[in-house]
Amino acid sequence: MSDPRALQARLAGAMPPAWRAAFSAVPRHLFIPETIWLRTNGKPVPLRRSDAPDAWLAACYSDEPIAVQLDDGTGTGRGYVSSSASMPSVVAFMLDASDIEPGTRVLEIGAGTGFNAALIAFRAGAENVTTVEIDTDLALRARAALANAGWPVEVVSGDGTKGHLPNAPYDRVLSTAAVHRVPYAWVEQTAPGGKVITPWGTAFHSGALLRLRVSGDGTASGRFAGDTGFMWVRDQRTPHGAVEDRVRPEHDYTETVTSLHPHEPVGDFSASFAIGVRVHGMQSTLVHDDDDRAGQRYTVFLMDPESGSWASWRIQAESQDYGVKQHGPRNLFDELAAAYEWWKDAGEPDHTRFGLTVTPDGQAVWLDDPACPVAKRHPADSRPRPVASAARCSRPPAS
Repeated sequence: MSDPRALQARLAGAMPPAWRAAFSAVPRHLFIPETIWLRTNGKPVPLRRSDAPDAWLAACYSDEPIAVQLDDGTGTGRGYVSSSASMPSVVAFMLDASDIEPGTRVLEIGAGTGFNAALIAFRAGAENVTTVEIDTDLALRARAALANAGWPVEVVSGDGTKGHLPNAPYDRVLSTAAVHRVPYAWVEQTAPGGKVITPWGTAFHSGALLRLRVSGDGTASGRFAGDTGFMWVRDQRTPHGAVEDRVRPEHDYTETVTSLHPHEPVGDFSASFAIGVRVHGMQSTLVHDDDDRAGQRYTVFLMDPESGSWASWRIQAESQDYGVKQHGPRNLFDELAAAYEWWKDAGEPDHTRFGLTVTPDGQAVWLDDPACPVAKRHPADSRPRPVASAARCSRPPAS
């Protein structure tokens, strides 16, 4: 059988210098369950330690995410990955951004396997770490794995969006699940000068890392960085549903033609980030033609499950005019095109020029300066609202 110490040493050597000692001290395979799922041809396929111990161990020390639970553990058979051990390099990136030192009091949201909490405990001390897990079975497993591995941090079974008030205040709140809305409890339970670090995204864009610094006035503000696509906290998940469930043959629609190609508005990280900020609730799915081996013929579907609106954006390599169909109360393609033009007019800002401010009254995404909001969400609103004057406020950064 493969030597786990050699595999661990190799993985640790690829991590950022500040966290190599932690990855060297915490064996990842001690936190991975006996059955995991690897994605093959787009579907999760089980890999059992008892059937293939070397392959299982190699997966534990690969720089890849590992699915450790499907369908919230319900056994429904849908095959939705509901919990995973995150890619180690992404874990290290988030930890590096968190500025955790010995004695730092940390609240982790989403214990998962417990591996991330053990890494934090190596640096901060196990007595300074609290981790919250909403899934009871995962919490029990993480608690046992942490204790057996020698990192007995406190594992709380509960809703992480509410934080964990008994151990507050914290110097760091670190979420391993993405949010659309930063729970204000995280800000309230962080000491002034402390930080909240979380993946943040929209229905259209999988997300970036958000680093907020908490002020003494009960607000928090900070910028986005990096590409960190994580699963959502459970009460902020985007609705599931296949294209054929939402785009029905009996639906009426309008037809137009556009010269806009999806390469940049859908494929460019910063463009799609900005569009997701400006256009609420819109999801996108790309469907290739069955006989299209060259990837030249496909349709981009834009969908809003809440209103039932959808748009189809038909791309064929031999044409520079692309057919657009739109159905429902929202013209989703028109909204996307307008948001894309806003981003172009603002100087095509990189996503790192955007930031977010959280207050008791809601949150606002801004460009370059908190005084220049581009979208706001109030607690009573189900949807964020674009700010019409944002383009006039933005200026390219000084060189």
